[in-house]
Amino acid sequence: MAQSHGHAVLRASALDDVAVALRPIAAGSEAGGVVASETIPAAHKIALHAIAAGGVVRKSGLPIGIARADIAAGALVHSHNLSFDAATAIPALMQPSATPALHPAATFQGFVRPDGRVGTRNFIGLFVVGNCGATAARKTADWFDAEKLAAFPNVDGVVPFVHELGCGMEMTGEPMDLLRRTISGTIRNPNMAGAVVVALGCERNNLQVFLDQEQLERGDMFRTVTIQDVGGIANTLDIARGFIAEMLPLANRAVRQSVPVARLVVGVQSATPDGFSGLSANPALGAAMDLLVAQGGTVILSETPEIIGMEHSLAARAATPEIAAALLARVDWWRDYNRGRDTQLNGRLNPASAAAGLATLLEKSVDGISKGGASALMEVRRYAEQVQGPGLVFMDTPDNDAVAVTGQIAGGAILIAMTTGLGTAFGSLPAPTLKLASNTETFTRLQDDIDLNCGVMLDGDVSVAEMGRRIFDALLRHASGEPTKGEIEGMGENEFVPWPIGVFA
Repeated sequence: MAQSHGHAVLRASALDDVAVALRPIAAGSEAGGVVASETIPAAHKIALHAIAAGGVVRKSGLPIGIARADIAAGALVHSHNLSFDAATAIPALMQPSATPALHPAATFQGFVRPDGRVGTRNFIGLFVVGNCGATAARKTADWFDAEKLAAFPNVDGVVPFVHELGCGMEMTGEPMDLLRRTISGTIRNPNMAGAVVVALGCERNNLQVFLDQEQLERGDMFRTVTIQDVGGIANTLDIARGFIAEMLPLANRAVRQSVPVARLVVGVQSATPDGFSGLSANPALGAAMDLLVAQGGTVILSETPEIIGMEHSLAARAATPEIAAALLARVDWWRDYNRGRDTQLNGRLNPASAAAGLATLLEKSVDGISKGGASALMEVRRYAEQVQGPGLVFMDTPDNDAVAVTGQIAGGAILIAMTTGLGTAFGSLPAPTLKLASNTETFTRLQDDIDLNCGVMLDGDVSVAEMGRRIFDALLRHASGEPTKGEIEGMGENEFVPWPIGVFA
């Protein structure tokens, strides 16, 4: 793990030019073997030696930027004196790690579906092809409250999956294809026992075309209702409620049974990272994901803008040249898409990230990529495409939490693990989100929202490997039905957000 010096700073690698302040360091104070020449805020970086202008600055053994000017030992190293040009990428530095020592053969209690896939939850969903059906879908789902569901203890809930798309957009092409595969992928997620799709009837995302394109067939556990055809909202609610009432006894037949952890598909995310994320929560989650991969499980790493600068390192871990090329092609798409825009790919980190200690996009990428572990890259998928697994998979998504998680769940994730530095109240359905704090202050402040505290690593008391095992064990508990904090608080119904790319008219 990282080296700490008097518990004032933490140096992640002997190769590092900087250390991260564990608490505010006053000017004139000794820290990390140097005297601070200015105040160093917590989670920010202090130079451990003089760095010449143009020199590469390393943290965690990896480059995080180039010195804009000479940096004196003891100085604050941040965006004012550190830069990174997102038009370039650093050479490949990371190779697949050796297989970690195997946890004892692990299992979890999951729902085995008729097609053999395994879920961690057992939901019935109300879906819409366009926003015009949203009210009917939400009212139908809300009708099935705890009292009405009490007779069906094996059903986790009836949930609306509504969105703002489906009309005012092109009827064919990538945006519509993306929307359709997101909806159908979520319907097919192993955590879904059944679904009802509500349509108005005149959406650009035509119901029958959607069904035909996505090869969805109506049956006992998949029904549709069109508002214009049945005579309005009131009749739609009666019909949709009737469909759900018929599905509930069938869904309730599902019971949890012991299955190998190889059946687990986990999407990994980061939300509001800080300067501690790359030293605690992210590498610990990566260690847990390496344990999962070692046992035949599947990990989905996403958020393409947050691997910019590290894409060649990730590509170097690809199992085949074709997989590497597919990854680099998606990064190239993002570079073109962001050209000339005021985004982080063009050097503009959001103010919260900068205030939390991150200096460059490259530092954010170095920190963020570690949450996927160090296993070989086995697959690259576009947004919401079905993931095959096993092993580490990359899915192209934005770094918007709700959009990225929606794509991962549509691709087959049945559990989400999310690290956070500043804190997040995010939740997701039908696959719940386990949240990991990078520091103890955030965990304490938001302990009703966050599940695990990785801040204990910063004191040097818990190693990356040990924290990784704790996360791995927690994932198995939550996969087996233990509610996450987000589930306890009722989060997730409003976080179904298909990626809104494309032309609107």
